[in-house]
Amino acid sequence: MSSPKPKPLLRTAALLLAAGESTRMGRLKALLPWKNSTLLQAQLSSLHDAALSPIILVLGHRAADLQPLAKPFPAVRIVHNPHYKQGKTTSIKAGLAALNDGETDAILILNVDQPRSPATLQRIVEAHHRSRAAITIPTYKSKGGHPVIYNISLLPKLLAISEDTQGLKALTHNSPHPILRFDAATPEVILDLNTEEDYQRAID
Repeated sequence: MSSPKPKPLLRTAALLLAAGESTRMGRLKALLPWKNSTLLQAQLSSLHDAALSPIILVLGHRAADLQPLAKPFPAVRIVHNPHYKQGKTTSIKAGLAALNDGETDAILILNVDQPRSPATLQRIVEAHHRSRAAITIPTYKSKGGHPVIYNISLLPKLLAISEDTQGLKALTHNSPHPILRFDAATPEVILDLNTEEDYQRAID
């Protein structure tokens, strides 16, 4: 169990996406062993310890197996996406729909297969709020990483994304909105556990 939740200083919500089937991995990513826990629980713990609130967990494939793993985190808001097979954008929009009016200033979006430490999450959040950019993208050696943070003013555009227009990429490619590309100075921000080989390299 993680340490007591600190008081949030910056109003940033977190959207954790864990609805996919993990076809490239060959086994469910959310259940992979990670830091004496599962990947899903480690991610929830990091988001909690980084003082992100609310934390919205979007489930789909094998939701009944994953939902009990969130029990140690009673503040987590669980959303079920019945349309997860239609693409990631459906999970993003399902999670965004669970936000209450006026409860956050920004939205951090993270996939369950992108494990991040609380310290890294906090640095990205703080950089976003200092810059007042509309979008913040963490980078490592000029390579874009995750999580990306979006101002709440972009919520209508986030709710309008679709698979046909490449989802969130439509907001960052040729965007008229101010974008901060924040040098996070850690390769952690480009870590993605897409395949079994990726996972084995990460735990070696």
